[in-house]
Amino acid sequence: MYSRFTTQNACSALADRRLLKARPAGLLPAIIIALIGLSLLLSAFIPAHANVRTKAKIALIMDYETGQILFERDGQRPMAPASMSKLMTIAILFDMIQSGELSLDTKFSVSEAAWRRGQGTGESKMWVLVGDEIALRDLLRGIIIQSGNDASQVVAENIAGSEEEFAKLMNSKAAAWGLTQSSFANATGMPDPNQKMSARDLALLTRKIIHDYPGLYPIFSESEFTWSNITQPNRNPLLKSFDGADGMKTGHTEESGYGLVGTAFRDGQRRIIVLNGLETAQARSREATRLMEQAFDLFDHRVFFTAGSRVGEADVFMGRTDKIGLVVNSEIGFLTARTALEQASGEIVYQGPLRAPIDKGEQVAVLRISMPGREAVEFPLYAEETVREVGFFAKIGFGLRSLLTPPDDGEVAG
Repeated sequence: MYSRFTTQNACSALADRRLLKARPAGLLPAIIIALIGLSLLLSAFIPAHANVRTKAKIALIMDYETGQILFERDGQRPMAPASMSKLMTIAILFDMIQSGELSLDTKFSVSEAAWRRGQGTGESKMWVLVGDEIALRDLLRGIIIQSGNDASQVVAENIAGSEEEFAKLMNSKAAAWGLTQSSFANATGMPDPNQKMSARDLALLTRKIIHDYPGLYPIFSESEFTWSNITQPNRNPLLKSFDGADGMKTGHTEESGYGLVGTAFRDGQRRIIVLNGLETAQARSREATRLMEQAFDLFDHRVFFTAGSRVGEADVFMGRTDKIGLVVNSEIGFLTARTALEQASGEIVYQGPLRAPIDKGEQVAVLRISMPGREAVEFPLYAEETVREVGFFAKIGFGLRSLLTPPDDGEVAG
């Protein structure tokens, strides 16, 4: 037996539910249904109907809360990340500050090599001076806001003795943090055959930075920073072009093209985007805004049923009541393409009528939810209350009615 609901929005899921004709239906074993329900809760569908458009050769959209990849184009291929790989340098510094190994007041000395790095043409720089003692709070801004290669080299040399040794630390942390599609040769992102990151790893690292270091993360949204009497604006174009944007990092080399990792928080949801391979800074700015708009406009998280909600009811045989309420124990919601959510439908499936006695909390049915282009997903449904079996004389009455009731000419379950 089954019943079906359709939904045009999250609020109408309950109101649109309606009973359909009975039919035979077997249930999956309860333990399998329970595992399916838990593993797919909140992120059951990879979107099939979101028409994301971007000119970027590499692109990815991630939902921050769940870590679900909503869209990707070549997102798992290690690529030249340029200065976007400075996010790894930053994450290591944040981690050392949080653990107490460093503080924002810790001072790092500027070597001649780091100073010369800042004199090169075509490289991003903080404009550090040889012999300076610079507080880490300033070096962080030189890396995050100004994308300074010189500042990155300063912290690498002071922490590990050399940039090469710091790269070993980067690779060790990448392995510990599950960045399996990344390798590092330097702290800056300058071209090197061993300096690679995938768009997916960049998104994962961004998610970690936002989640693990909330006290330090706001530096990413600062609009400018002045050092050596030179004021430089934050290079992230999303901070000006997209309401709610508050991070993260741009990158550019001849090898990689123009790229960006960005994140924004809007209407209670946060998205992370990565793009790379664009031909100009203007194209990067335009495509970053376009991709972030789609990240919010094309995808949504909707809750169909909260924990403990009554989803429907089932018929009962030989019980002191002929109906029983069906409830879910956990929230049932989905993060996927809005077009798929608009066409969601659901069935309550059980082998019935259910035979009394039935205990409250006993699994007696499943909720089967379908969306276009995807296999149905099932969630366990439980008895809302206890239903006792009827007494001896009532059973006799049931038996007599069964003998005297003519067969139904319509569809018969069983």
